[in-house]
Amino acid sequence: MRTVLFVAPFLMDATLKYIQAVNAVAGVRLFVLTQDGPGRLPPGAEHYRVENALDPAVIVAAAKRIRAHTGGLHRLIGILENAQEALAIARTELGLPGMDLATAERFRDKGLMKQALRDAGLPCARYARLHSDADARRFVAEVGYPVVLKPPAGAGCKGTYQVGSARELEAALAEARPTADREVLAEEFILGDEFSFDTIVIDGKVHFTNILRYLPGPLDVTRNDWIQWTVLAPRDITGPEFASIRDVGVRAVTTLGLRTGMTHMEWFRRKDGTAVVSEVGARPPGAQFTSIMGYVYDRSLYHAWAHAVVDEKVSGTFERKYAAGCAYLRGSGQGRVARIDGLDEAQHRVGALVVEANLPQIGAPKAAGYEGDGYVIVRHPDTDVVARALRTIVETVKVRYE
Repeated sequence: MRTVLFVAPFLMDATLKYIQAVNAVAGVRLFVLTQDGPGRLPPGAEHYRVENALDPAVIVAAAKRIRAHTGGLHRLIGILENAQEALAIARTELGLPGMDLATAERFRDKGLMKQALRDAGLPCARYARLHSDADARRFVAEVGYPVVLKPPAGAGCKGTYQVGSARELEAALAEARPTADREVLAEEFILGDEFSFDTIVIDGKVHFTNILRYLPGPLDVTRNDWIQWTVLAPRDITGPEFASIRDVGVRAVTTLGLRTGMTHMEWFRRKDGTAVVSEVGARPPGAQFTSIMGYVYDRSLYHAWAHAVVDEKVSGTFERKYAAGCAYLRGSGQGRVARIDGLDEAQHRVGALVVEANLPQIGAPKAAGYEGDGYVIVRHPDTDVVARALRTIVETVKVRYE
């Protein structure tokens, strides 16, 4: 029996899917270190509650108690972006395998990441570390508008500003407030279609890759609350339109140094077909991407991740049997969800393609972020059918607030 400690500060729906997958790995005794109560854990998973699950000292102390109790500790794991450095520190102190601190920092700090990629000759946006408003103005003078300002260790477009003019720059700087102690990252804005590139890595070798297209990009969605975002996983990703990222994506993951685990990359395809890396996370993707990939391959990618991080292996083959996509439901305005218009019409038109749905809850406060208040996942062997279904959903279903 192998003891695994999963660090999950909060037992959110998405996190529970990964916990359930690890809990299902044969020969694993799973402990979950969390700030939440045990009520949502799957049967057999053991609860270990702490006040701060992101404190390396707290993680180490809990791990030592669990190891003393069980006689060993096989792996220390977690999926959150902001937990990776704490996990790395704890692994080193405990002598456990897994990503070390230098690698975690290279993935978390977007400045370090971009420098590593540029040093390896890989295409990524020009950037600068800002410690003052003057630094920002100098960068804009060098690269021109538009630019993007973001926190160096941010995730999910939080605290991210797209700046297209001097007035927008001053407004963004007033909120971001770069100082010597409060660093902000500036990047040139890359024009092109936006995608993800997700991988499973075992012992430094990429064993699985996947591509999803963002329609439109998350930053556009964040800036416009009326947009209902969609992502599309084409059935075929072997064509020449993805040749550039197949090379660049694998080289980027290898350059950044992840030995075993899952990565989530965001990248742009310019009009000339070349790929430009935006950023890479040493973690599984969010926004239901892992579920979408599972529907494409007709197998659980949650379980594939679990076997990778626990057993350092991936079994079976990955055959793309379907195209799939997700529409994220939200609307303009603020308040609580009052009603959802168009559901019956959407059900009539595309209901046969729906494989998973989580509809907005009437009375729930409007969710922050581009993922919205609910989602619908569709699947079909034909990519065009899936693309049309996604358009139908976002054009038909409207979330109203009051």
